[in-house]
Amino acid sequence: MTQLDSVIKPKTKRSKRFLESRAPKLTEDVKSAMIMKGGNTSLTITQALKDLYSLRKPNAVLYKKKNITRPFEDSTSLEFFSKKTDCSLFLFGSHNKKRPNNLIFGRLFDFHVLDMIELGIEKYVSLSEIKASKCPEGTKPMLVFAGEAFDTDNEHKRLKSLLIDFFRGPTVSAVRLAGLEHVLHFTALDGKIFMRSYRCLLKKSGCRTPRIELEEIGPSFDFVLRRTHLASDDLYKLAHKQPKALKVKKKKNISHDAFGTKFGRVHMQKQDLSKLHTRKMKGLRKRKGEVVTGDISRKRISRKRPCS
Repeated sequence: MTQLDSVIKPKTKRSKRFLESRAPKLTEDVKSAMIMKGGNTSLTITQALKDLYSLRKPNAVLYKKKNITRPFEDSTSLEFFSKKTDCSLFLFGSHNKKRPNNLIFGRLFDFHVLDMIELGIEKYVSLSEIKASKCPEGTKPMLVFAGEAFDTDNEHKRLKSLLIDFFRGPTVSAVRLAGLEHVLHFTALDGKIFMRSYRCLLKKSGCRTPRIELEEIGPSFDFVLRRTHLASDDLYKLAHKQPKALKVKKKKNISHDAFGTKFGRVHMQKQDLSKLHTRKMKGLRKRKGEVVTGDISRKRISRKRPCS
């Protein structure tokens, strides 16, 4: 909610509900994406935007009319549409002689462009060209990133974060095994990014765990990285700031591993082992009136009775 919205007082219940829906929340709503095309587009870009819109449904808005704007030069129109539709993600498609078949992935923070990355399509296979059964609409995908560049290069790191934001879908508390049926695979290799979409097939394996096979369902993209507009470190850190109510309070001596297993650390005082009571064997007790002699090294013990 902007500063202007906080000053405006609603006059009707409908406007009050609208302002409350735009107000800041501890748990934010699912991020929506607006998908639009520029003044000049090609058939490849038009079909690619439709396929990517089908992957984002139902949390997406597709604009069919052309928008004459250049996001890297002037982003005011994107910010206007973002505020109008309450979308924090956008995908912009354009085509020209200098940059053919161009896609711009971006996100906004407080209705201002945070960062955006331009990708060029070199090879594209649409959903309709691959004859296979598709996943249901709104299926939450599993995202897989392969390639050293996603962990070392700063631009690829930001691109990975942007793609996760764009395709992750709603946050869920639990997932059933049968619901894990859509995989989006991104590979960074030789300066290119390869995007593939698969459907998981659970086959019989003769045991409790099923055998998994991947079937390509499309769309398929071969991207090349072009221009980037990355937010500064301070602004990027501010965009990731969480309210204090959501921060998990750390408990002393309790930790968790990557799989969520809980570990506890116990602190004990220093013990005096000289006063430690151990178990005494009955056979080694000294009898009354007996003299114990023997070879300690060989652990032989002889008992002699005193002479009468």
